[in-house]
Amino acid sequence: MLVRFLFGLVTVLAIGSGAEAQAPLEIHLWPGKAPGSEAWTVTESVATSRTGERTLTNVSDPTLSIFLPTATSTPTAGVVVAPGGALRLLAWDNEGIRVAQWLNSKGIAAFVLKYRTLQMPAGAAAAPPPLPRPDAPRREMQIRNANANPAPDDASLTEVLRMGIADAQQAVRLVRKNASAWRVDPNRVGMMGFSAGGGVAVGAALADRSDASPDFLVSVYGPSLQDVVVPAHAPPLFIAVGSTHFNVTNGCLALFAAWKVAGKPAEIHVYDQVSAGFGMSTRGLPVDAWTDRLYEWLVARKIAS
Repeated sequence: MLVRFLFGLVTVLAIGSGAEAQAPLEIHLWPGKAPGSEAWTVTESVATSRTGERTLTNVSDPTLSIFLPTATSTPTAGVVVAPGGALRLLAWDNEGIRVAQWLNSKGIAAFVLKYRTLQMPAGAAAAPPPLPRPDAPRREMQIRNANANPAPDDASLTEVLRMGIADAQQAVRLVRKNASAWRVDPNRVGMMGFSAGGGVAVGAALADRSDASPDFLVSVYGPSLQDVVVPAHAPPLFIAVGSTHFNVTNGCLALFAAWKVAGKPAEIHVYDQVSAGFGMSTRGLPVDAWTDRLYEWLVARKIAS
């Protein structure tokens, strides 16, 4: 009980200082160590690319970074943002921080989720997977039940996915719990995930209805990583994906089709000449305007104004 009380106190203090400074703050998702990964010991690390983009690996202490827009007269929508990285890393800037900044520019509160990732020994993350032979044929994976998980029999990844979904649910729960302090409408709290982060977000939407269920769902090249049984409470869905993103394009199409068959609102944009990981980058192609299409959708659904 004392641990839970202290966690609540720290959370309230963080909220208060954030409201005054209007600056991003980071809070822990769970009181004490995150459930299920208490024994994890590999140290979290940050790598920075030549362009200054950061990636995080070996995340064991999940957090939520709070980005609040300039004060408005009415509560805003809130979006929990889950960066991608194949459940092994998090593309922290391109699919997290810069997304939150864009949402703030539209008057929307953003909460960047640092969810748990696969624990890897030192040096393992730096070793790229072997490339296929140039003459080796590539076959799209067979997708059943809209499940586009490329490694369904990997027990470690399955467990990390379960933890990531639990972290996403806890993040949505915390945003609703603190909606008044953060000036967020508790009935307009959604999730936006990139790549594997999209799979995590989908998992939160597919779970039993609760105070952790998102009101809307945005998946950016993020197919489902589990079987899809669209629930009665499934939220409106927006998808953006490149047309040549191996396995992922078809996974996103399958996810859209599942929502459509269930009679739930869904919109999908498939961009030509684009494969993976466009995020918030620019390429001089129509895909550069995917955020415009997203904002139009948010306005049309009266999530944003």
